Amino acid sequence: MVKVLVVDDEVKIREMICKYAKYEGFDVSEASDGLEAVAKCMDNDYDVIVMDIMMPNLDGFSASKEIKKEKDIPIILLSALGEEYDKVHGFDIGVDDYVVKPFSSKELMMRIHALYKRTNKNAGGFFTIEGLHIDYDARVVLVNNEKVQLSPKEFELLSYLTKNIGRAITREQLLQNIWGYDFFGDDRTLDTHIKLLRKNIKEYSKFITTLRGVGYRFEKA
Repeated sequence: MVKVLVVDDEVKIREMICKYAKYEGFDVSEASDGLEAVAKCMDNDYDVIVMDIMMPNLDGFSASKEIKKEKDIPIILLSALGEEYDKVHGFDIGVDDYVVKPFSSKELMMRIHALYKRTNKNAGGFFTIEGLHIDYDARVVLVNNEKVQLSPKEFELLSYLTKNIGRAITREQLLQNIWGYDFFGDDRTLDTHIKLLRKNIKEYSKFITTLRGVGYRFEKA
């Protein structure tokens, strides 16, 4: 599920964007200003950020610059200005797209989809390492050319880990991204699914490294 952070100090605009984004099937989070957006990005991973420029505390330009220092998250800026300077300045600091208010909600959703596909090399498509092959769109996993049956959660775990190859993923991140923010279970649920996943992908379980006290990482052996 594509994770989208919507940042705007105007409640009605934020609610409208979130409504359409949820309808599109996105996992949506909100922030009311640039400071809150930066803080959320330091603690969470998002696939796309939709952010207004004119906000109190920290404007969209400054927030984008701070976020880009730490994480390469695609950003769409929203502005009521439409001045060429603002667009140039936004692109100069690494912003990926620019939408002028008032805008079509349908167009914004299409831009989010397009930006995600353009910037996420594993959005759909395939992943292969040695004899382990994943078709993300078809939700098919092959081990040494033989199809293996994974539960939905096992597949989502494998997809999330491989799409973040080489990165340390905390237990909290996995629980939030795979089971959701309202998950009330405990860590044993995650451990059980990791154990089953390792069993199902056989010798390629060597790529899933346990980071004691932290979580897991998918890395080349």
